Amino acid sequence: MGHKRKSVFSTSTSTYIKEAKVKLDRPVLDNSALDKDEIRSCFTVVSDLLSDALENYRYLQARDVEVGPDILKATFGLEEALRRAKSHLSTASARNSHILTDSSTGVVGTQENLPVLPPIMDKVLKRAVFTHPGVGNDTEKTYDRLEILGDAYIELIATKLIWRSFQEIPSGRISQIRELLVKNETLAEYATVYGLDSKAAVPQDYLKQPKRWTKTKADIFEAYVAAAIISDPVDGYRAVETWLTQLWLPKLSELGMQKPVLNAKEILAKKIMGKGIKLRYLDEHPPAQQRPGMQTFFVGVYLTGWGWENRHLGSGQGPNKTIAGNEAARQALSNGPLVEEITCAKRAHEAAKD
Repeated sequence: MGHKRKSVFSTSTSTYIKEAKVKLDRPVLDNSALDKDEIRSCFTVVSDLLSDALENYRYLQARDVEVGPDILKATFGLEEALRRAKSHLSTASARNSHILTDSSTGVVGTQENLPVLPPIMDKVLKRAVFTHPGVGNDTEKTYDRLEILGDAYIELIATKLIWRSFQEIPSGRISQIRELLVKNETLAEYATVYGLDSKAAVPQDYLKQPKRWTKTKADIFEAYVAAAIISDPVDGYRAVETWLTQLWLPKLSELGMQKPVLNAKEILAKKIMGKGIKLRYLDEHPPAQQRPGMQTFFVGVYLTGWGWENRHLGSGQGPNKTIAGNEAARQALSNGPLVEEITCAKRAHEAAKD
């Protein structure tokens, strides 16, 4: 809390300028020569640049680097305007494609209520995520290995979520619910709605084989999860776990079962609270407006007491302050040495009073 916050303008923007120049330096075409596909392609180039900028904004936010809200608002406004303009070029079926429908499960969601996709910080990994082993000979440059790791992470995160959410169900039911969350059809849907499939380089015949294409899209999603985690050793796992949790909550609620228990705040309070001790949950950044009606909140938990003043314990983000605060408490609890240090100070103080 006491250190001076950096400005976003202290970071280098030359990478973006160079990338934009590479992507946009192309022969100028007469407007009449552009068909709808070419126009959509131009929109996609600009949209990708904006997406990269927003990914890095979130990366900076997570590291307490200040970004002016006017810049963020303008960026999101431009992104939304491009999206609307691009949609006008689509056919009637494409205009309706933001509704995700699966014949076996029905409508599962819309782009407007999707949680923010966590960024991949490493460009080499990012390229590998979207490269099928069938079009690349080097396994390090394809998603061949990444999807195996991502599959393991997804299984772990899903199991932890179900374990916390439904504490009375037997192991067999846990496995059934987990299968609903991690099966190829579910992951392929997510890959489609986030547009991951449209960025992939795959053998052309795969697109004509529904089962194989579904499996491929699921593999891409798994690879993305792995790359997002390992490219950010500090916050990658936490960001992905938060994202997947928010992504899966609608499916869990469809089961007609209890909502996931948000009890990290309660657990943290029991461990470290005492008379005169303050545990505060504060907004660390202004909410980020992702799309109309959808925001991401950033909350930190701070301790005053047991010899500390406004000691930062953890940070979290979510679609509302309750979830963001719970994520902050969960991050604090995951820091075992810090929690142990605080509880030791608590015990020492209480022993001195006796």
